[in-house]
Amino acid sequence: MKNLNITAIALALSLAFSTGAMAQAMSKTDYKAGKAKIAATYKADKAACASLSGNPKDICVEEAKGRDKVALAELEAAYKPGLKNQYKVRVAKAEAAYAIANEKCDDLAGNAKDVCVKEAKAAQTTAKADAKTQLKTAEANTTAKEKTAAARNTASEESAEARKDAAADKTDAGYAVAKEKCDTYAGAAKDRCLNQAKVKFGK
Repeated sequence: MKNLNITAIALALSLAFSTGAMAQAMSKTDYKAGKAKIAATYKADKAACASLSGNPKDICVEEAKGRDKVALAELEAAYKPGLKNQYKVRVAKAEAAYAIANEKCDDLAGNAKDVCVKEAKAAQTTAKADAKTQLKTAEANTTAKEKTAAARNTASEESAEARKDAAADKTDAGYAVAKEKCDTYAGAAKDRCLNQAKVKFGK
């Protein structure tokens, strides 16, 4: 089965635009210019897909959309720096990577395609869970710095809860992939596969 490297897709998207790396907020003029540039790039990217057909064209379009969404999120984060906008950038990358990976799954068929889709979804779930953990932890730490030791304890509890939620989301996503892979078997072999998946993911 074609092995899709979701992390590589997300990394490529993150390297395509670097506005989010800017340390200081940009001016309104620069912000408007940035939006215009992103719009022009998106239009050009979509036009480049016109010469393709079938799934390659669909993938090309999703890649163009992904770069556009990530670029806009990074631009917004550069214009209005803050934890929530940084979180939105991470989510945009996760969603763009998923859309591209999911489209590439259309090159497959049967169980191979089903597993591919589940893996793409699992990667998206993991990326979003990690992004949420980072946001909650950063927010809690910021609050802790401004308040007393009691607030720091609360921050630690919130961070731990966020990590717990993220771990649960990742486990569920991994279990979904494992169950889908069991569909390649039948009878007792499938039952064993499902039981092994349950044991591995604590279900």
